[in-house]
Amino acid sequence: MAESLEGRVRLGGFEINLRSGELWPVGAVNGDGKLLLREQPFQVLRMLIDRGGKMVTREEIRKKLWPNDTVVDFDHGINMAIGVLRRALGDSADNPQYIETLARRGYRLLVTPERLETTTETVRGGAASPQGLPVLGGLPYWAALSARKSPTIACSR
Repeated sequence: MAESLEGRVRLGGFEINLRSGELWPVGAVNGDGKLLLREQPFQVLRMLIDRGGKMVTREEIRKKLWPNDTVVDFDHGINMAIGVLRRALGDSADNPQYIETLARRGYRLLVTPERLETTTETVRGGAASPQGLPVLGGLPYWAALSARKSPTIACSR
């Protein structure tokens, strides 16, 4: 498991820095489209990557995100974390390309994570941006996400 905490991973049309929590489309140049994932969605993504296509249960996610029997609405928290990941990846629950929901049990990755060697290279070139991503405000979804601040989600009781 220590290996998964190092370096970068290619996940379909995206690369993820497993140290910083940054996600960007393959082929992005000079950090274009780079998105910093919040801590809980990032932790869930790391769990999914570590399993490499095998199911991660909701209970495992709960224990990872809220240790020591923390009292929260963890079902809502897990759903929000998965929703953030799906939006960042341009994915959907109805037609998943990256994250599959296993009803009332958990989640699994549909693409095989590819571990990449860490380099000091800052410019990535070559491949085109992922195809089939939704467009928001005339920009690909990932570019629109990176161009705005992350919203703060408030929950009322």
